[in-house]
Amino acid sequence: MTNAKTAIELQQAITLIKDKKWVDLTHTFGPDSPHFAAFDDAAFETLFTHDDGFFAQKFTVPGQYGTHIDAPIHFIRGNQRYVDELDLKELVLPLIVINKSKEAAENNDFTLTREDILAFEAAHGEIEPGTFVALRTDWSKRWPDKTAFENKNSDGNPHLPGWGIDALKLLFEERQIGAVGHETFDTDSSIDVATNGSLVGEYYVLEQDTFQVELLTNLDKVPTKGAFIFNIVAKPEKASGFPVRSFAILP
Repeated sequence: MTNAKTAIELQQAITLIKDKKWVDLTHTFGPDSPHFAAFDDAAFETLFTHDDGFFAQKFTVPGQYGTHIDAPIHFIRGNQRYVDELDLKELVLPLIVINKSKEAAENNDFTLTREDILAFEAAHGEIEPGTFVALRTDWSKRWPDKTAFENKNSDGNPHLPGWGIDALKLLFEERQIGAVGHETFDTDSSIDVATNGSLVGEYYVLEQDTFQVELLTNLDKVPTKGAFIFNIVAKPEKASGFPVRSFAILP
């Protein structure tokens, strides 16, 4: 009876979830998509066509390409976890979206601060432990235009918004969140990278033995609170990162 009851409960839960609105947070990517400047373009090759009896392709792509997940080992040397070592349950989290799209449009070097987090909490309540906090900048609306996405000035220097280290420390150390995500290539704003000489924020996040998701999209279609994020990823052996299918289920 217990197994039968559990099966019924699971079916009811699935039915309820499927009745909710689902939002895809993942870019479709290809060889011409924006990507981190140090990487080559992805390469898609047809190996067999239907004339051969079946259609099969070969994909040559860096792990950090398109909407992707970064495992702790991506930046942290030593005994850190790879993608295949992330637990399934930690990839499904309550989702909080901090909307700074207006600020990022007015200042492409916008950097989220501790004070921004506290102001957000004054309006929406304290951020709960174990949540996935996403920074919405609407940068994803520049996709798939490489030039617009990289946003380089005449000197070739990029200008993209991002997380400030003080904001990240508040979230992880004081609020005990689970993970973060954003719409740009990197955790840090470009101005912080230029000032600090490295990706201080990205190192910090991955030092927390958690993951982050980069190049998210459609955060403007998700409420500030109440949704859940699912980060469904393949399981390549010893991968530092991999393209992910992230989506949100709305309340």
